[in-house]
Amino acid sequence: MDRVDRIDIGEQVAALHQERVDHRFKGLPPDAAGRTVGELAAERRGLFDGGFSTPLLVLSDEALEHNLDVLEHYAAEHGLEFAPHGKTSMAPQLFARQLDRGCWGITLAVPHQVRVARAFGVPRIFLANELVDAAALAWVGAELDADPDFEFICYVDSVRGVELMDAALRAAGTRRQLDVVVELGAGEGARTGARTEAQCVSVANAVGAAPTLRLVGVAGYEGEVPQADPERVRDWLRRLVALAADFDADGRFVGTDRVVVSAGGSAWFDAVADVFGEIPELSVPVRKLLRSGAYVTHDSSHYRRLTPFNRVPAEGSLRPAFTLWAQVVSRPAGTQAFLNAGKRDAPYDLGLPTVQAIRPAGGDDLRPGPRVKVTGLSDQHMWLELPAADPLQVGDWVALGLSHPCTTFDKWQLIPLAAEDNTITDYIRTFF
Repeated sequence: MDRVDRIDIGEQVAALHQERVDHRFKGLPPDAAGRTVGELAAERRGLFDGGFSTPLLVLSDEALEHNLDVLEHYAAEHGLEFAPHGKTSMAPQLFARQLDRGCWGITLAVPHQVRVARAFGVPRIFLANELVDAAALAWVGAELDADPDFEFICYVDSVRGVELMDAALRAAGTRRQLDVVVELGAGEGARTGARTEAQCVSVANAVGAAPTLRLVGVAGYEGEVPQADPERVRDWLRRLVALAADFDADGRFVGTDRVVVSAGGSAWFDAVADVFGEIPELSVPVRKLLRSGAYVTHDSSHYRRLTPFNRVPAEGSLRPAFTLWAQVVSRPAGTQAFLNAGKRDAPYDLGLPTVQAIRPAGGDDLRPGPRVKVTGLSDQHMWLELPAADPLQVGDWVALGLSHPCTTFDKWQLIPLAAEDNTITDYIRTFF
């Protein structure tokens, strides 16, 4: 994979350390208020004795680095280029790490996210959505015109969408063509995307008639295949590959130096690697673009069950990188207790948090907590069920594993990054 010049990204990311710590950032030490993030990081405070308060989300630097390395090597081994989905974290510091490992660019979902990425110097962006907002299109067009090295690709899945894009770009006076890929939907009842190959042809015809747009490939998301299993997912991916070959045979990619074929969430990237390995030779080279994003922190439940490495363990493994620490604030009944973390702190759309360990108040040792179960979340409380004889008491700290990275990051603006010994070495800023 091509290396990306990240001088500008590095400068912008370094500037994040000049931000002042204050009441905006949950869980950070109250006595750190007024310090810059860089100054606080340089103090290398301990997680348990550094003045942090609960609830507190912590990111393991060791697990993060492991996961980044694994997908970098996986993509290289399978001849894939990688544009990880940045909407997972919306953390420019992580974008920089990903680009430094040779990622082609960053995938995003909505215009706000694109603006954040560009503010931090991301040079290549894949927008996994059709873009029909006139104001956003005018802004993207201005970015393209101002920076000849900026590469931007987005979905199209309807003739109406193509017409709106063309009208907005014409009105804005954009000089460069905007590169688009036709999105093939994953099936009836799935999310976005043209449902049939015939509809894809109609969309491609509309692109060909729009002077502001350039067709550069095809794309989609296999995670939306109904009743997904290895056979169904591979069947859909082969439809996507065949669509690219048909478009190429029809001369639809004239003027393009590379055809983009893109797919890949975090549950089926093994199928993407297999089927993309079957792509035939086309009139120009093919950019086989993988977009998995949740891998960056993985999780303790949903993706842990679904990771392709469960099917192909010889190719690697991912590690959960998040721990949410919360504190017992009430044990009103023998089999019931409550933590001071809730829906505003923990994801719950793909499963409830799970108790990983307990650190008794005033103690240094952790004990396992398999008998303690999370049964529900209120706005600021987590409901626990446990045996009456369990020694859990008010004041104990509880380590929680989380499910779904995308809805973890968006609840925290500044996340401590912890070394193996629980020393906090840095802070990851998010922009949602």
